[in-house]
Formats: sequence, structure tokens, C-alpha cells
Amino acid sequence: MSDSTAPLDRPRTVLLRGGTVHSPADPFATAMVVEGDSIAWIGSEGAADSFADGVDEVVHLDGALVTPAFTDAHVHTTATGLALTGLDLTGARSLADALARVRAHAEARPADRILLGHGWDATAWPEGRPPTRAELDEATGHRPLYLTRVDVHSALATTALLDLVPGITSRSGYAPDAPLTGDAHHAVRAVAHAAITPGQRTEAQRAARRHAAARGIGTLHECAGPEISGEDDLTGLLRLAADEPGPRVFGYWAEQVTSAEDAGRVRELGAVGAAGDLFADGSLGSHTAHLHEPYADADHRGTGHLDADAVAAHVAACTEAGIQAGFHAIGDAALTAVTDGVRAAAERVGAARVRAARHRVEHAEMLTEATIAAFAEYALTASVQPAFDAAWGGEDGMYARRLGPERARTLNPYAALLRAGVPLALGSDSPVTPLDPWGTLRAAAFHRTPEHRISVRAAFTAHTRGGWRALGRDDAGVLVPGAPADYAVWRVEDLVVQVPDARVAAWSTDPRSGTPGLPDLTPGRDLPVCLRTVVAGRTVYEHPDG
Repeated sequence: MSDSTAPLDRPRTVLLRGGTVHSPADPFATAMVVEGDSIAWIGSEGAADSFADGVDEVVHLDGALVTPAFTDAHVHTTATGLALTGLDLTGARSLADALARVRAHAEARPADRILLGHGWDATAWPEGRPPTRAELDEATGHRPLYLTRVDVHSALATTALLDLVPGITSRSGYAPDAPLTGDAHHAVRAVAHAAITPGQRTEAQRAARRHAAARGIGTLHECAGPEISGEDDLTGLLRLAADEPGPRVFGYWAEQVTSAEDAGRVRELGAVGAAGDLFADGSLGSHTAHLHEPYADADHRGTGHLDADAVAAHVAACTEAGIQAGFHAIGDAALTAVTDGVRAAAERVGAARVRAARHRVEHAEMLTEATIAAFAEYALTASVQPAFDAAWGGEDGMYARRLGPERARTLNPYAALLRAGVPLALGSDSPVTPLDPWGTLRAAAFHRTPEHRISVRAAFTAHTRGGWRALGRDDAGVLVPGAPADYAVWRVEDLVVQVPDARVAAWSTDPRSGTPGLPDLTPGRDLPVCLRTVVAGRTVYEHPDG
């Protein structure tokens, strides 16, 4: 694919030619020059001839597509790596299948002090229930096992693991034979994660970064926090990303800030904000998202963890300290608390300062007209995961079972957010859903509720430039001269300007309109294959077949 004559004592210059370069600088570009860690030039094949003799490497694209590398705006890197290398139940088709996988994993890992697994979802199983503790005890040979639900907001644990957690039966969220939630879940998770050795953690992080690079992802937003992973996990990941090639990692630390000292501690950890999974509530699948009205299949409204006053204090302190604030909020009551709190903070420190800080909200699923308007008013970034809708949306999906069809149809209203001018950043929440950027774009463009669909072009922007803008960077995530040389090369079929729903505003598909095309993401068609991923001008992934 390439010819290289690169000396090592100066920044390398690379010419890519003979393909399609997705760039607003030139909608008909077929070639690109990269100098060091920046893009130097984009243009036509004829003009590329003048560069060919003066570069260190020529990459012959052979018709491939070059795009900005994707940014996944919400990832749990260590958990992703552990799922990739360990017990992953996301593909389990039944309770029996899940138990068989648990049994095989336990037999294959006799030396593990605590077994770790992820991804069960009983709503998709014919039995309609998770394993009992007795079933898991038998399947593991009565060894400690920590097994998170697909949303990671509840978990199953064997008796041997519960015996290692002092006072577990008195903690909120504990039930003798039901998934653990709340404080009980957090206590069990802390014990389970404490069993992960530094070596295991590093290998998991390496596996996750390799996996991301192979999918054309150049940047990860790590959503860490004291209730999720731990300080050592975050600082170790940031060191690894600084020392070894791979996707960039920007860390968020989900701890409440009420003073300049608190904000300073967030900075000392290397985090770019006190945001990410600072929990205003839980998840719909685990019945812990905070709702204004009760669940359709449970006689309660979930759990709110932060009220408007707590939100206001956090946002005001972060704004004054010059760092991003943010929250995990899924249910409508949680989103009301967040937006009411942001409004109160704006009254305290000034609306312009709050807007300039680009605070963010993760998931933001159960929005209303009022909360969407507040997002727009205060320039809150909606960090969203379209694969949630692909997995759990639709008339017969988990959302409809939890909320009833009418409320379920209001979830994840991406078109309404864009119409209101709310900035979007797309991600996966991996390992909750996979690192799969083109699949994420497909899920946004072919949303199960048609009125929430957005164009592929809008979704693409939100998954490339949107993630950088969520960090406060407007100069990255796009292929133009001067931008960082973070890009991916793809084997593709047809390039089109795709608007899956007639109600979505479209640009002309006439070539004369100058609208760069993107792969056809119609469900059933093959998704693009990543051939190469480059971060800061350095190749971090190359397809084994070239």
C-alpha cells in the first residue's frame, strides 16, 4: 500500500493519493500530505504529482476513503479490555448459554482469585430472568464471581464474593437473590476491582486501545471516577497513553467539586474535567434511572443521586475553576435536576461563563422540550450513545417494557437536539455497547423512532469533530491544513449523501453541490473496513491484509 524512504532525524512527510479524502477544504480531494503530526495539504491527484518526489512515504490508497479518526466520547477503557480478554456475556442468547459460558470461564481460569465478567441482559433471554446466586455458585465451583449487567448499573455476585464484603446485607441495593444495585453494588465492585493486579489492568487497557485503533478510533474520552474504577486506574491509563502508541486518551474524573481545592485535585489526576459518570441517577435497564412518573413494570420512580442544589454547587465551582463539569443523567427527573442546577449556577456565576465552559451531560436519554431548551441555552454538550437505541429501542424493546411505548418513543431525540442547536458528541459507553463508530452512525441515522433520525453527515460530524469540541477544541476532528494528523483509511463501496428519513434536511446529492460523500450505511449493507489508523502522524493500526 505504501512506498517509504523515511529518514528518522526529522518529521516525516507522507503523501496519500489515489483515493477519496473527506474534507471540507476540498470536497473533490483525492490526495493529502501529512508533515509530522499535522496535515499540510489536501487537493487533487494532478496536484499531488508535485509532492511525490519530496516526501518520505507515498501511500497508494487504491480507491480507499480517508476520514478523520473517530472520537468515542464515552468509554471505560479497563472494563472494555477486561470484557475483550475475559468473560463477556453480551452475545449470550439464553440463561442456559450464559451459565455455560460462566462455567467454561471458571474452568479456564483456575488461578484467578476473583472471576470477572460483564454483559448479561436477561430482557433478551427466553427465560426472562438472570441467574440465581445458587446457579452461579454451582457454575463457578463456589468461587468469587462479579458479573455486571450490560448497563453496568447492577451486578450479580456469588456467595463467595459476598462473603468478602463486610456488612453487605445491610447496604442499600442488596437483596438476597436479586441483582445488586446502589451502595451494595459499589461495595462489591470495589472488592472485585481490588483483585485486579496492576499487570492485568495494564494488559486490559492495551487490549482496549488496540481494539479502538483497529476500528478507526483516534481518541477516547475515559469516564473514570471513585465509584467506577479508581485513581490508579485513571492515572495508569493516562501514563500508558502518553508512553505507548495508540489512540489519544482524555480522562474525566466523576467526583463532586465544591471548591478550588477540589478542582485542583481533579487536575492533579490529569483529568480534563470533573465530569463523565458523576451519577445524577442510574439506568433504565436496572430500574435505577430517576423518573418523574413510575416505571411501567415496577412500582417506583428509580433513584436520584443529585438534586438541583448539588448540581448548582458543582457547576459553579467547576466554572470558577476553569474546568468542565458534567453528569450522568438518563431519566427525565434526573435531567430536570441537572438543568435546574445548571440554571441556578448560571445565575450565581454568570450565564456567559457557564456557556463558555462547555459542560457536558452523558447519555441524556429522556429529554423533554424544556430540558432540550436548557441544553441549548447553556451550551451543554449532549454526550450520547446511539447504539443504546439500536439495542433497546423500538416497540418491543427494553425501553418500551420499562416505560411503556409512549414514553419510550421520546427517548434519544437526536433530531430535536440538533434543531435546537445542542452540540452532540457520539460514543459507545463501551463495554456497554461495542466500540463501533460506523455502527454508531447507522444507529443514529436509522433510529428506531423515525422522527429522531439525523443525517449520516450530521452523525459523522458528531462522532469526529463533536468529540473534540466537547473537549473545548475546535481545530481538530476534521481534515484541513493545520489540523492534527489523526485519520483513518477505509475500504468502502459506494459513497453517498444519505438522509434515511424524508423529514431530515438534506444536501443535494448532485456532485456539483460539493457535498463530500460517506459510505452507504443502510442496514444490511457491509460496514467499512479499517485499513489504517494514524494518530498525530503515527500509524497505530494497519490491517493485516494491507
